[in-house]
Amino acid sequence: MNHNINPVPLSGLYKVRPFFTPGVIILTLIALNGLVFVALRFIFGIGYVTNLSNEYPWGIWIGIDVATGVALAAGGFTTAALGHIMHREEYHSIVRPALLTAMLGYTFVALGVVIDIGRWYYVWHPLIYWNPNSALFEVGICVMIYLTVLYIEFLPIVTERFMGRVNFPKFLKFLNKPVEWLLEKLDKGLSKTMFIFIIAGVVLSTLHQSSLGTLMIIAGEKMHPLWQTPVLPLLFFLSAVSVGFPMVIFESVIASKSFGLKPEEKILKKLGNMVAPILLIYLAFKIGDMFIRETFHYLFELNIHSIMFLIEVIVGVIVPLFMFLSRKAIKSLTITFWASVLVIFGIVINRFNNFIVAYHPPYSFKPYIPSIGEISVTIGFVALLILLYRAFVMFFPIISVQPKNNAQIITANNYEVLNEK
Repeated sequence: MNHNINPVPLSGLYKVRPFFTPGVIILTLIALNGLVFVALRFIFGIGYVTNLSNEYPWGIWIGIDVATGVALAAGGFTTAALGHIMHREEYHSIVRPALLTAMLGYTFVALGVVIDIGRWYYVWHPLIYWNPNSALFEVGICVMIYLTVLYIEFLPIVTERFMGRVNFPKFLKFLNKPVEWLLEKLDKGLSKTMFIFIIAGVVLSTLHQSSLGTLMIIAGEKMHPLWQTPVLPLLFFLSAVSVGFPMVIFESVIASKSFGLKPEEKILKKLGNMVAPILLIYLAFKIGDMFIRETFHYLFELNIHSIMFLIEVIVGVIVPLFMFLSRKAIKSLTITFWASVLVIFGIVINRFNNFIVAYHPPYSFKPYIPSIGEISVTIGFVALLILLYRAFVMFFPIISVQPKNNAQIITANNYEVLNEK
């Protein structure tokens, strides 16, 4: 008897941990603390919460919330390219979780931009007042369009969840048939046009991932030579591609452990095997550029720049590269997971280095140190993203569940998870 394992809402599965756990309660408190500071920022202004100034126009809200968030959401377009464009059918089970991560990630990237802009109520201006000579304009337009594309790509999951199950209360019962008709039309239309949005998503991601590097090129001499390079857009793009699959591996393992499910070891190990060549290409360009520009002598200066650069390259690239190349990694999901963690750490440090550590305005009188409010908002956004991810996978059919002992699983909504062929 063969079973077709479909994505299912986890709330309807037996022996799946409930939404509220001690960890969820802690994350909720952290998220609420961050939202309090967001409210203070909007009520009293950006200067009330941050340590930003005319010399330091951006801080960790841009360096981590935006630049790092965009990079870590790259799993959405890398898995879309692998599963849909390259037609690697065996990877389809990880496409939906990666899509959700990308959708939530870019949503918080957009929120990060909104709270970081002094006059946040003008965030819509790039849609009307075009400036094609601006790197930020290209980033802003691509991010807004790509976020819209991600929401469209998520719509089939919504129609799958509700189609055939629309059941409004008595006083709204007249809406059942119109809503059901709308869901069916939407599902049919999306099935015929989804390939357009998938291709558009991959192309748009390629554009704005590299354009963030273009933004830092404009900084010129304000940026330390270890990171300032004409090929920075290429390095930003390669680093984003290199962290795509590790982010999927990390998210999949953590989600499985959180819900007490069995991780898809076979698929995740295959993904791990693809990471090493990408990391090697990224490392070759990064080291090669450093020797071409002859900036390697800065590494012999014992300061924050040389230390952070070495941590970024050695811990975040070289060590996980050797871990992915080891024979043990092919057999061990644990090694693959921790190698992925190091790659993610390396990209976080890379973006932090580029936007915070390497950036030194010539007329600044004191260094930038993030305020308690900035740190609280950043950590709060991370906590809120995790909570939303947990809520989405419990309510929508996103994660594919591997049945134990080939037993059929029935959800609380009384629909079959496994379809017998």
